[in-house]
Amino acid sequence: MQLTDADRALVTNAVTQAELSTDGEIVTVVAGRSDAYHDVALHWTVLAMLLVLALLAWQPAPAEWLHARFVDSWAQTVPATWYLTAALILMALTFLVARVALTWDALRFALTPGVTKSRRVNRRALALFRTAAEKRTKASTGVLIYLSIAEHRAEIIADEAIHSKVTPDVWGAAMAGLLGAVREGRLGDGLAEAVRQVGVVLAEHFPRSEGDTNELPDRVIEL
Repeated sequence: MQLTDADRALVTNAVTQAELSTDGEIVTVVAGRSDAYHDVALHWTVLAMLLVLALLAWQPAPAEWLHARFVDSWAQTVPATWYLTAALILMALTFLVARVALTWDALRFALTPGVTKSRRVNRRALALFRTAAEKRTKASTGVLIYLSIAEHRAEIIADEAIHSKVTPDVWGAAMAGLLGAVREGRLGDGLAEAVRQVGVVLAEHFPRSEGDTNELPDRVIEL
């Protein structure tokens, strides 16, 4: 899912219109993903290795088969050291197979817990907010609308002056409008609706004053 030129124009126009009635400044950011989750892949790989070890402890037949097939098919008993050797071989093979399989983004994202995705999206949104909006306006009235497509998650983060007057739940309508449209594949419509809803809140608490200027870019930022 990607923004089209029409989507970009729609979002930019929505920001421009929303800021006509408020001193607040709205920044929109769309990211393909907030994290690569390679650490999650490593966790699953290690878990797969430990599972192999547990299975061998429960059922040693594969180690015995390997000994008969590649070492000594006439042996009446399998040396104890062979079980350790077989375990190391199978764990190494499991590590390689799992590591290669988890280079596939779709599988890695599917195996990443939802709570981990939420934390990473929030962390990335906060980092971008500090870079793109926090205290970059005279009255500290910046708001970041952040959408991370791969995780299917969004964040709305407000500057200090706004945060002191409204609670985070006030952005519920904006989030609902954004995520509802995105689920239907209407990326531009969702962002524009979120901007309109945020603009309503800002206009109520920070109506536009005489001499207000546009301090942050209206165009959507794509990462």
